[in-house]
Amino acid sequence: MKHLSGRRQLGALVGAVVLVGAGGWIAGTQVHSPADAAAAHNAPKAGPVTVGVQRQSLIATVVANGSIEFASPQPLSLAGPVGTGSSGGAAGEGAEQRVTKAPVAGAKIKEGDVLMAVNGRPVLALSGRVPMYRALGPGTSGDDVKQLQQALRRIGFEPGAISGNYGQGTATAVTQWYADKGYQAQQPSPDEQQQLGQLQQSVSSAQETLLTMTGSESTGGSQAAPKKDTDTETDGDSNSNSNSNSNDGAIRKIQLESAQKSLALANAALSTYQTTYGTKVPAGEAVFFPKLPVRLDKVTVKTGDSASGQIGTVTGSELVVQAVVPGSDGELLKKGMAVELTTTGGEKARGTVSALGADAAPSTAEGDGEQSTGETSGGTESESGDATTTEAPAAGDPSAPVPLRISVPDPGPLAGQAGSSLKVTIKIGASDGKVLTVPLAAIRTSADGKARVQVQRDSGVSDVQVTVGLSAAGLVEVKPVGGALKQGDNVVVGK
Repeated sequence: MKHLSGRRQLGALVGAVVLVGAGGWIAGTQVHSPADAAAAHNAPKAGPVTVGVQRQSLIATVVANGSIEFASPQPLSLAGPVGTGSSGGAAGEGAEQRVTKAPVAGAKIKEGDVLMAVNGRPVLALSGRVPMYRALGPGTSGDDVKQLQQALRRIGFEPGAISGNYGQGTATAVTQWYADKGYQAQQPSPDEQQQLGQLQQSVSSAQETLLTMTGSESTGGSQAAPKKDTDTETDGDSNSNSNSNSNDGAIRKIQLESAQKSLALANAALSTYQTTYGTKVPAGEAVFFPKLPVRLDKVTVKTGDSASGQIGTVTGSELVVQAVVPGSDGELLKKGMAVELTTTGGEKARGTVSALGADAAPSTAEGDGEQSTGETSGGTESESGDATTTEAPAAGDPSAPVPLRISVPDPGPLAGQAGSSLKVTIKIGASDGKVLTVPLAAIRTSADGKARVQVQRDSGVSDVQVTVGLSAAGLVEVKPVGGALKQGDNVVVGK
């Protein structure tokens, strides 16, 4: 029994030693020196940042914010005063021009319509490219008169020959036009009537004087010389009478010629004045527009205001989209490019680039130089495309923003949304099917000016020369030159 007890004691001792050794080993694996702890917390050695090469189709676009506007904004003002009809006094010439019927914003103006009224007189709209700059009436001629005659014929009032000379036929057509609108055409003013009367009186006076002279000449020539009672008259007396008769004849001749000349001058003055006397279109009573109908977009006057200066803004009735793109994007655009327009509600319409650069700048229709059609929405984003399809739209600083105008033949969902903003997307290029693409950051240009990408493989990083094609959405088309590059390869985009 004592021998077994000893063996048990030895086994217990060996077990204890094993447990102690195991505990020390475990403790040793969990204990680190300060150097080991610091090394364990260091970041792993940096390596290149890579992205996989992809094969896909690319579509390059320029994207911008735009605003829906009415086309062709232009300022509206009168070229001069309205007429006075047949009235005088306070309403005559020199009276201040006051709006008596204001134009209505949003109204559609057709040829022959009354835009507004000033001092009770109409301001009428006609189509033509020569602006109204003077009164048109008898005696005037030129392209503006021809333009008036053509307009009168279009609206149904026949002026006779389209000659560019304002004659009686034109005056009659003007009178009928005004009457059709409920107004009396501009007739000669009291001052003009008075001047005509004075000229007519001058002619009558000159005629009377000439008749008097002619009658006196006729009477004097028929009278016989007085008979002498005696034959004792000396030669001296005979000579004296002869000289006296000769002087009287010369004086009467001069007086007759003077009377004839006075009559001729009076007739010429009357004839000249009569060529300008009659029915007129005052400078302020007609406005010629290059194209009609137009829409009254803004009105800056109300009834009672002075009619001088700008009285509003007119536009065409069709819609356009105005936008601005950065200069770098503007170089990628050209007239005729198709445009996709997307409203804030997601509705879509189609348009076409109709103007670029200075040609597309919104018209300065406000008197103070501000844009009459509102400012273009700010902020653009672009997805640059192949520069080989460019047509530079603007000269000067290439980094300057480029205005852009887009025509919209079929407004569709844009109708009634003038002043609203939308998204403008212009496709400037597309790849020929699926191509190899890498991020733009992967392209490097070597000292020889050639484009390269760095490809990471098991053997390390190697350079592959490439040709660069279309770029879009931060990606660029690449084709390997003298090296291997395929879908799934990893190209370096950073360290």
